[in-house]
Amino acid sequence: MSSLKITGGRLAITDELTTILVRDGRIAALGKAAEQQPADNTFDASGCIVSPGFVDLCCNLREPGNGQKGNIASESLAAAHGGFTTLCASPDTSPVNDSGAVTNLILDVAAKRSAVRILPVGAITRGLEGDLLSDMAGLAGAGCIAMGNGSRPVKNARVLRRCMAYAQTFGLTVMFSPENQALAADGYAHDGLVASRLGLLGIPEVAETAAMMEMLLLAEETGVRLHLSQLSCARSVEMLADARKRGIAVTADVAMHQLMFTEEALSGFDSRYHVRPPLRSEADRRALLAGVRDGVIDAITSQHQPHDSAAKQAPMAATEPGLSTVESALPMGLLLVQRGELDMKSLVRALTAGPAGVVGRSAGLQEGAEADLCVFDPKATWVANEHTLRSMGHHVPLPGKDLPGVVRLTLCNGQQAWPPSHL
Repeated sequence: MSSLKITGGRLAITDELTTILVRDGRIAALGKAAEQQPADNTFDASGCIVSPGFVDLCCNLREPGNGQKGNIASESLAAAHGGFTTLCASPDTSPVNDSGAVTNLILDVAAKRSAVRILPVGAITRGLEGDLLSDMAGLAGAGCIAMGNGSRPVKNARVLRRCMAYAQTFGLTVMFSPENQALAADGYAHDGLVASRLGLLGIPEVAETAAMMEMLLLAEETGVRLHLSQLSCARSVEMLADARKRGIAVTADVAMHQLMFTEEALSGFDSRYHVRPPLRSEADRRALLAGVRDGVIDAITSQHQPHDSAAKQAPMAATEPGLSTVESALPMGLLLVQRGELDMKSLVRALTAGPAGVVGRSAGLQEGAEADLCVFDPKATWVANEHTLRSMGHHVPLPGKDLPGVVRLTLCNGQQAWPPSHL
């Protein structure tokens, strides 16, 4: 394999200028030791930040499934464009990833077509129907790194308890997005002032917090490793902190768009911002940001959900929820840094070490580590449009606006994932 020397970049965490030598898929040397060794190729990272590759805990790749929404090749390239090197693939596929055969299919396709590393999340119930338990042991044996129910609810607390107890037996992490189905009902917006003004059906915060409390209590009883996905409420952050103090083995993430937007984004009936959980109040947004800064929330996820244009071109209630965000997660984070709402270290930690720890991986730039890294220029800008996006989903959160943070280079296991060419 060829070697690459990255020069002139600043490390994301320490802000130190350094040189990195990549050889045989790993970081061979750093600093002066890297400067003194020869390399086949050199990349000038002057003016750029060098970070561990980003890790996404929730990314919908749409394969196997609806090819018009996306596939592993298109969405993994979009992820590399966004600086991500590891994607946890949601089990919401068609067919659902509830068997070793589907897991093997995903991994086989990924090995041939993916620009980055794909870690499948297995369905914790058959068909994601929330009723009968899946073969979790078989799924783990096939390569699934955790079990979850995607964006769908588990039928009831009895089934949820069985899921957790079974997963704990095999030492598996379970991932759930807390939502009480009865309380959420047919809602699709935050149950607040904007929904009342526009006549939208709301989802109250208690739909999340009630489900979260149930999950925390069951996790405490069963001892399972619980990961709460896509929190959206201030109260959820408080509950998470309290659960940690009680010694519950729980981690959590928040979608980047929840840190960036509020319910006001729906004021123009823009179905682009129809997401689940819904965008909530400014107080909730600030509490989520504080949770990331304080480390209470471990990770920021893209919650990438590519759709075809028809899925978003209907009255809001009839549209499909989700944003195409894997390419703009970094720019949104940098906008928050520019505003002083988030610091660079917290941003990078929540995109790298935090999520990596949830799935039992490491994310760092040290000698001997896998060469998963991202080089980005925080001052350069780009515009998200049909010419620049690599995802098949063009319903991005900030279309037509100058976005900070141009990814110059993404390496996954030492191989160049972005720009799409070989070393």
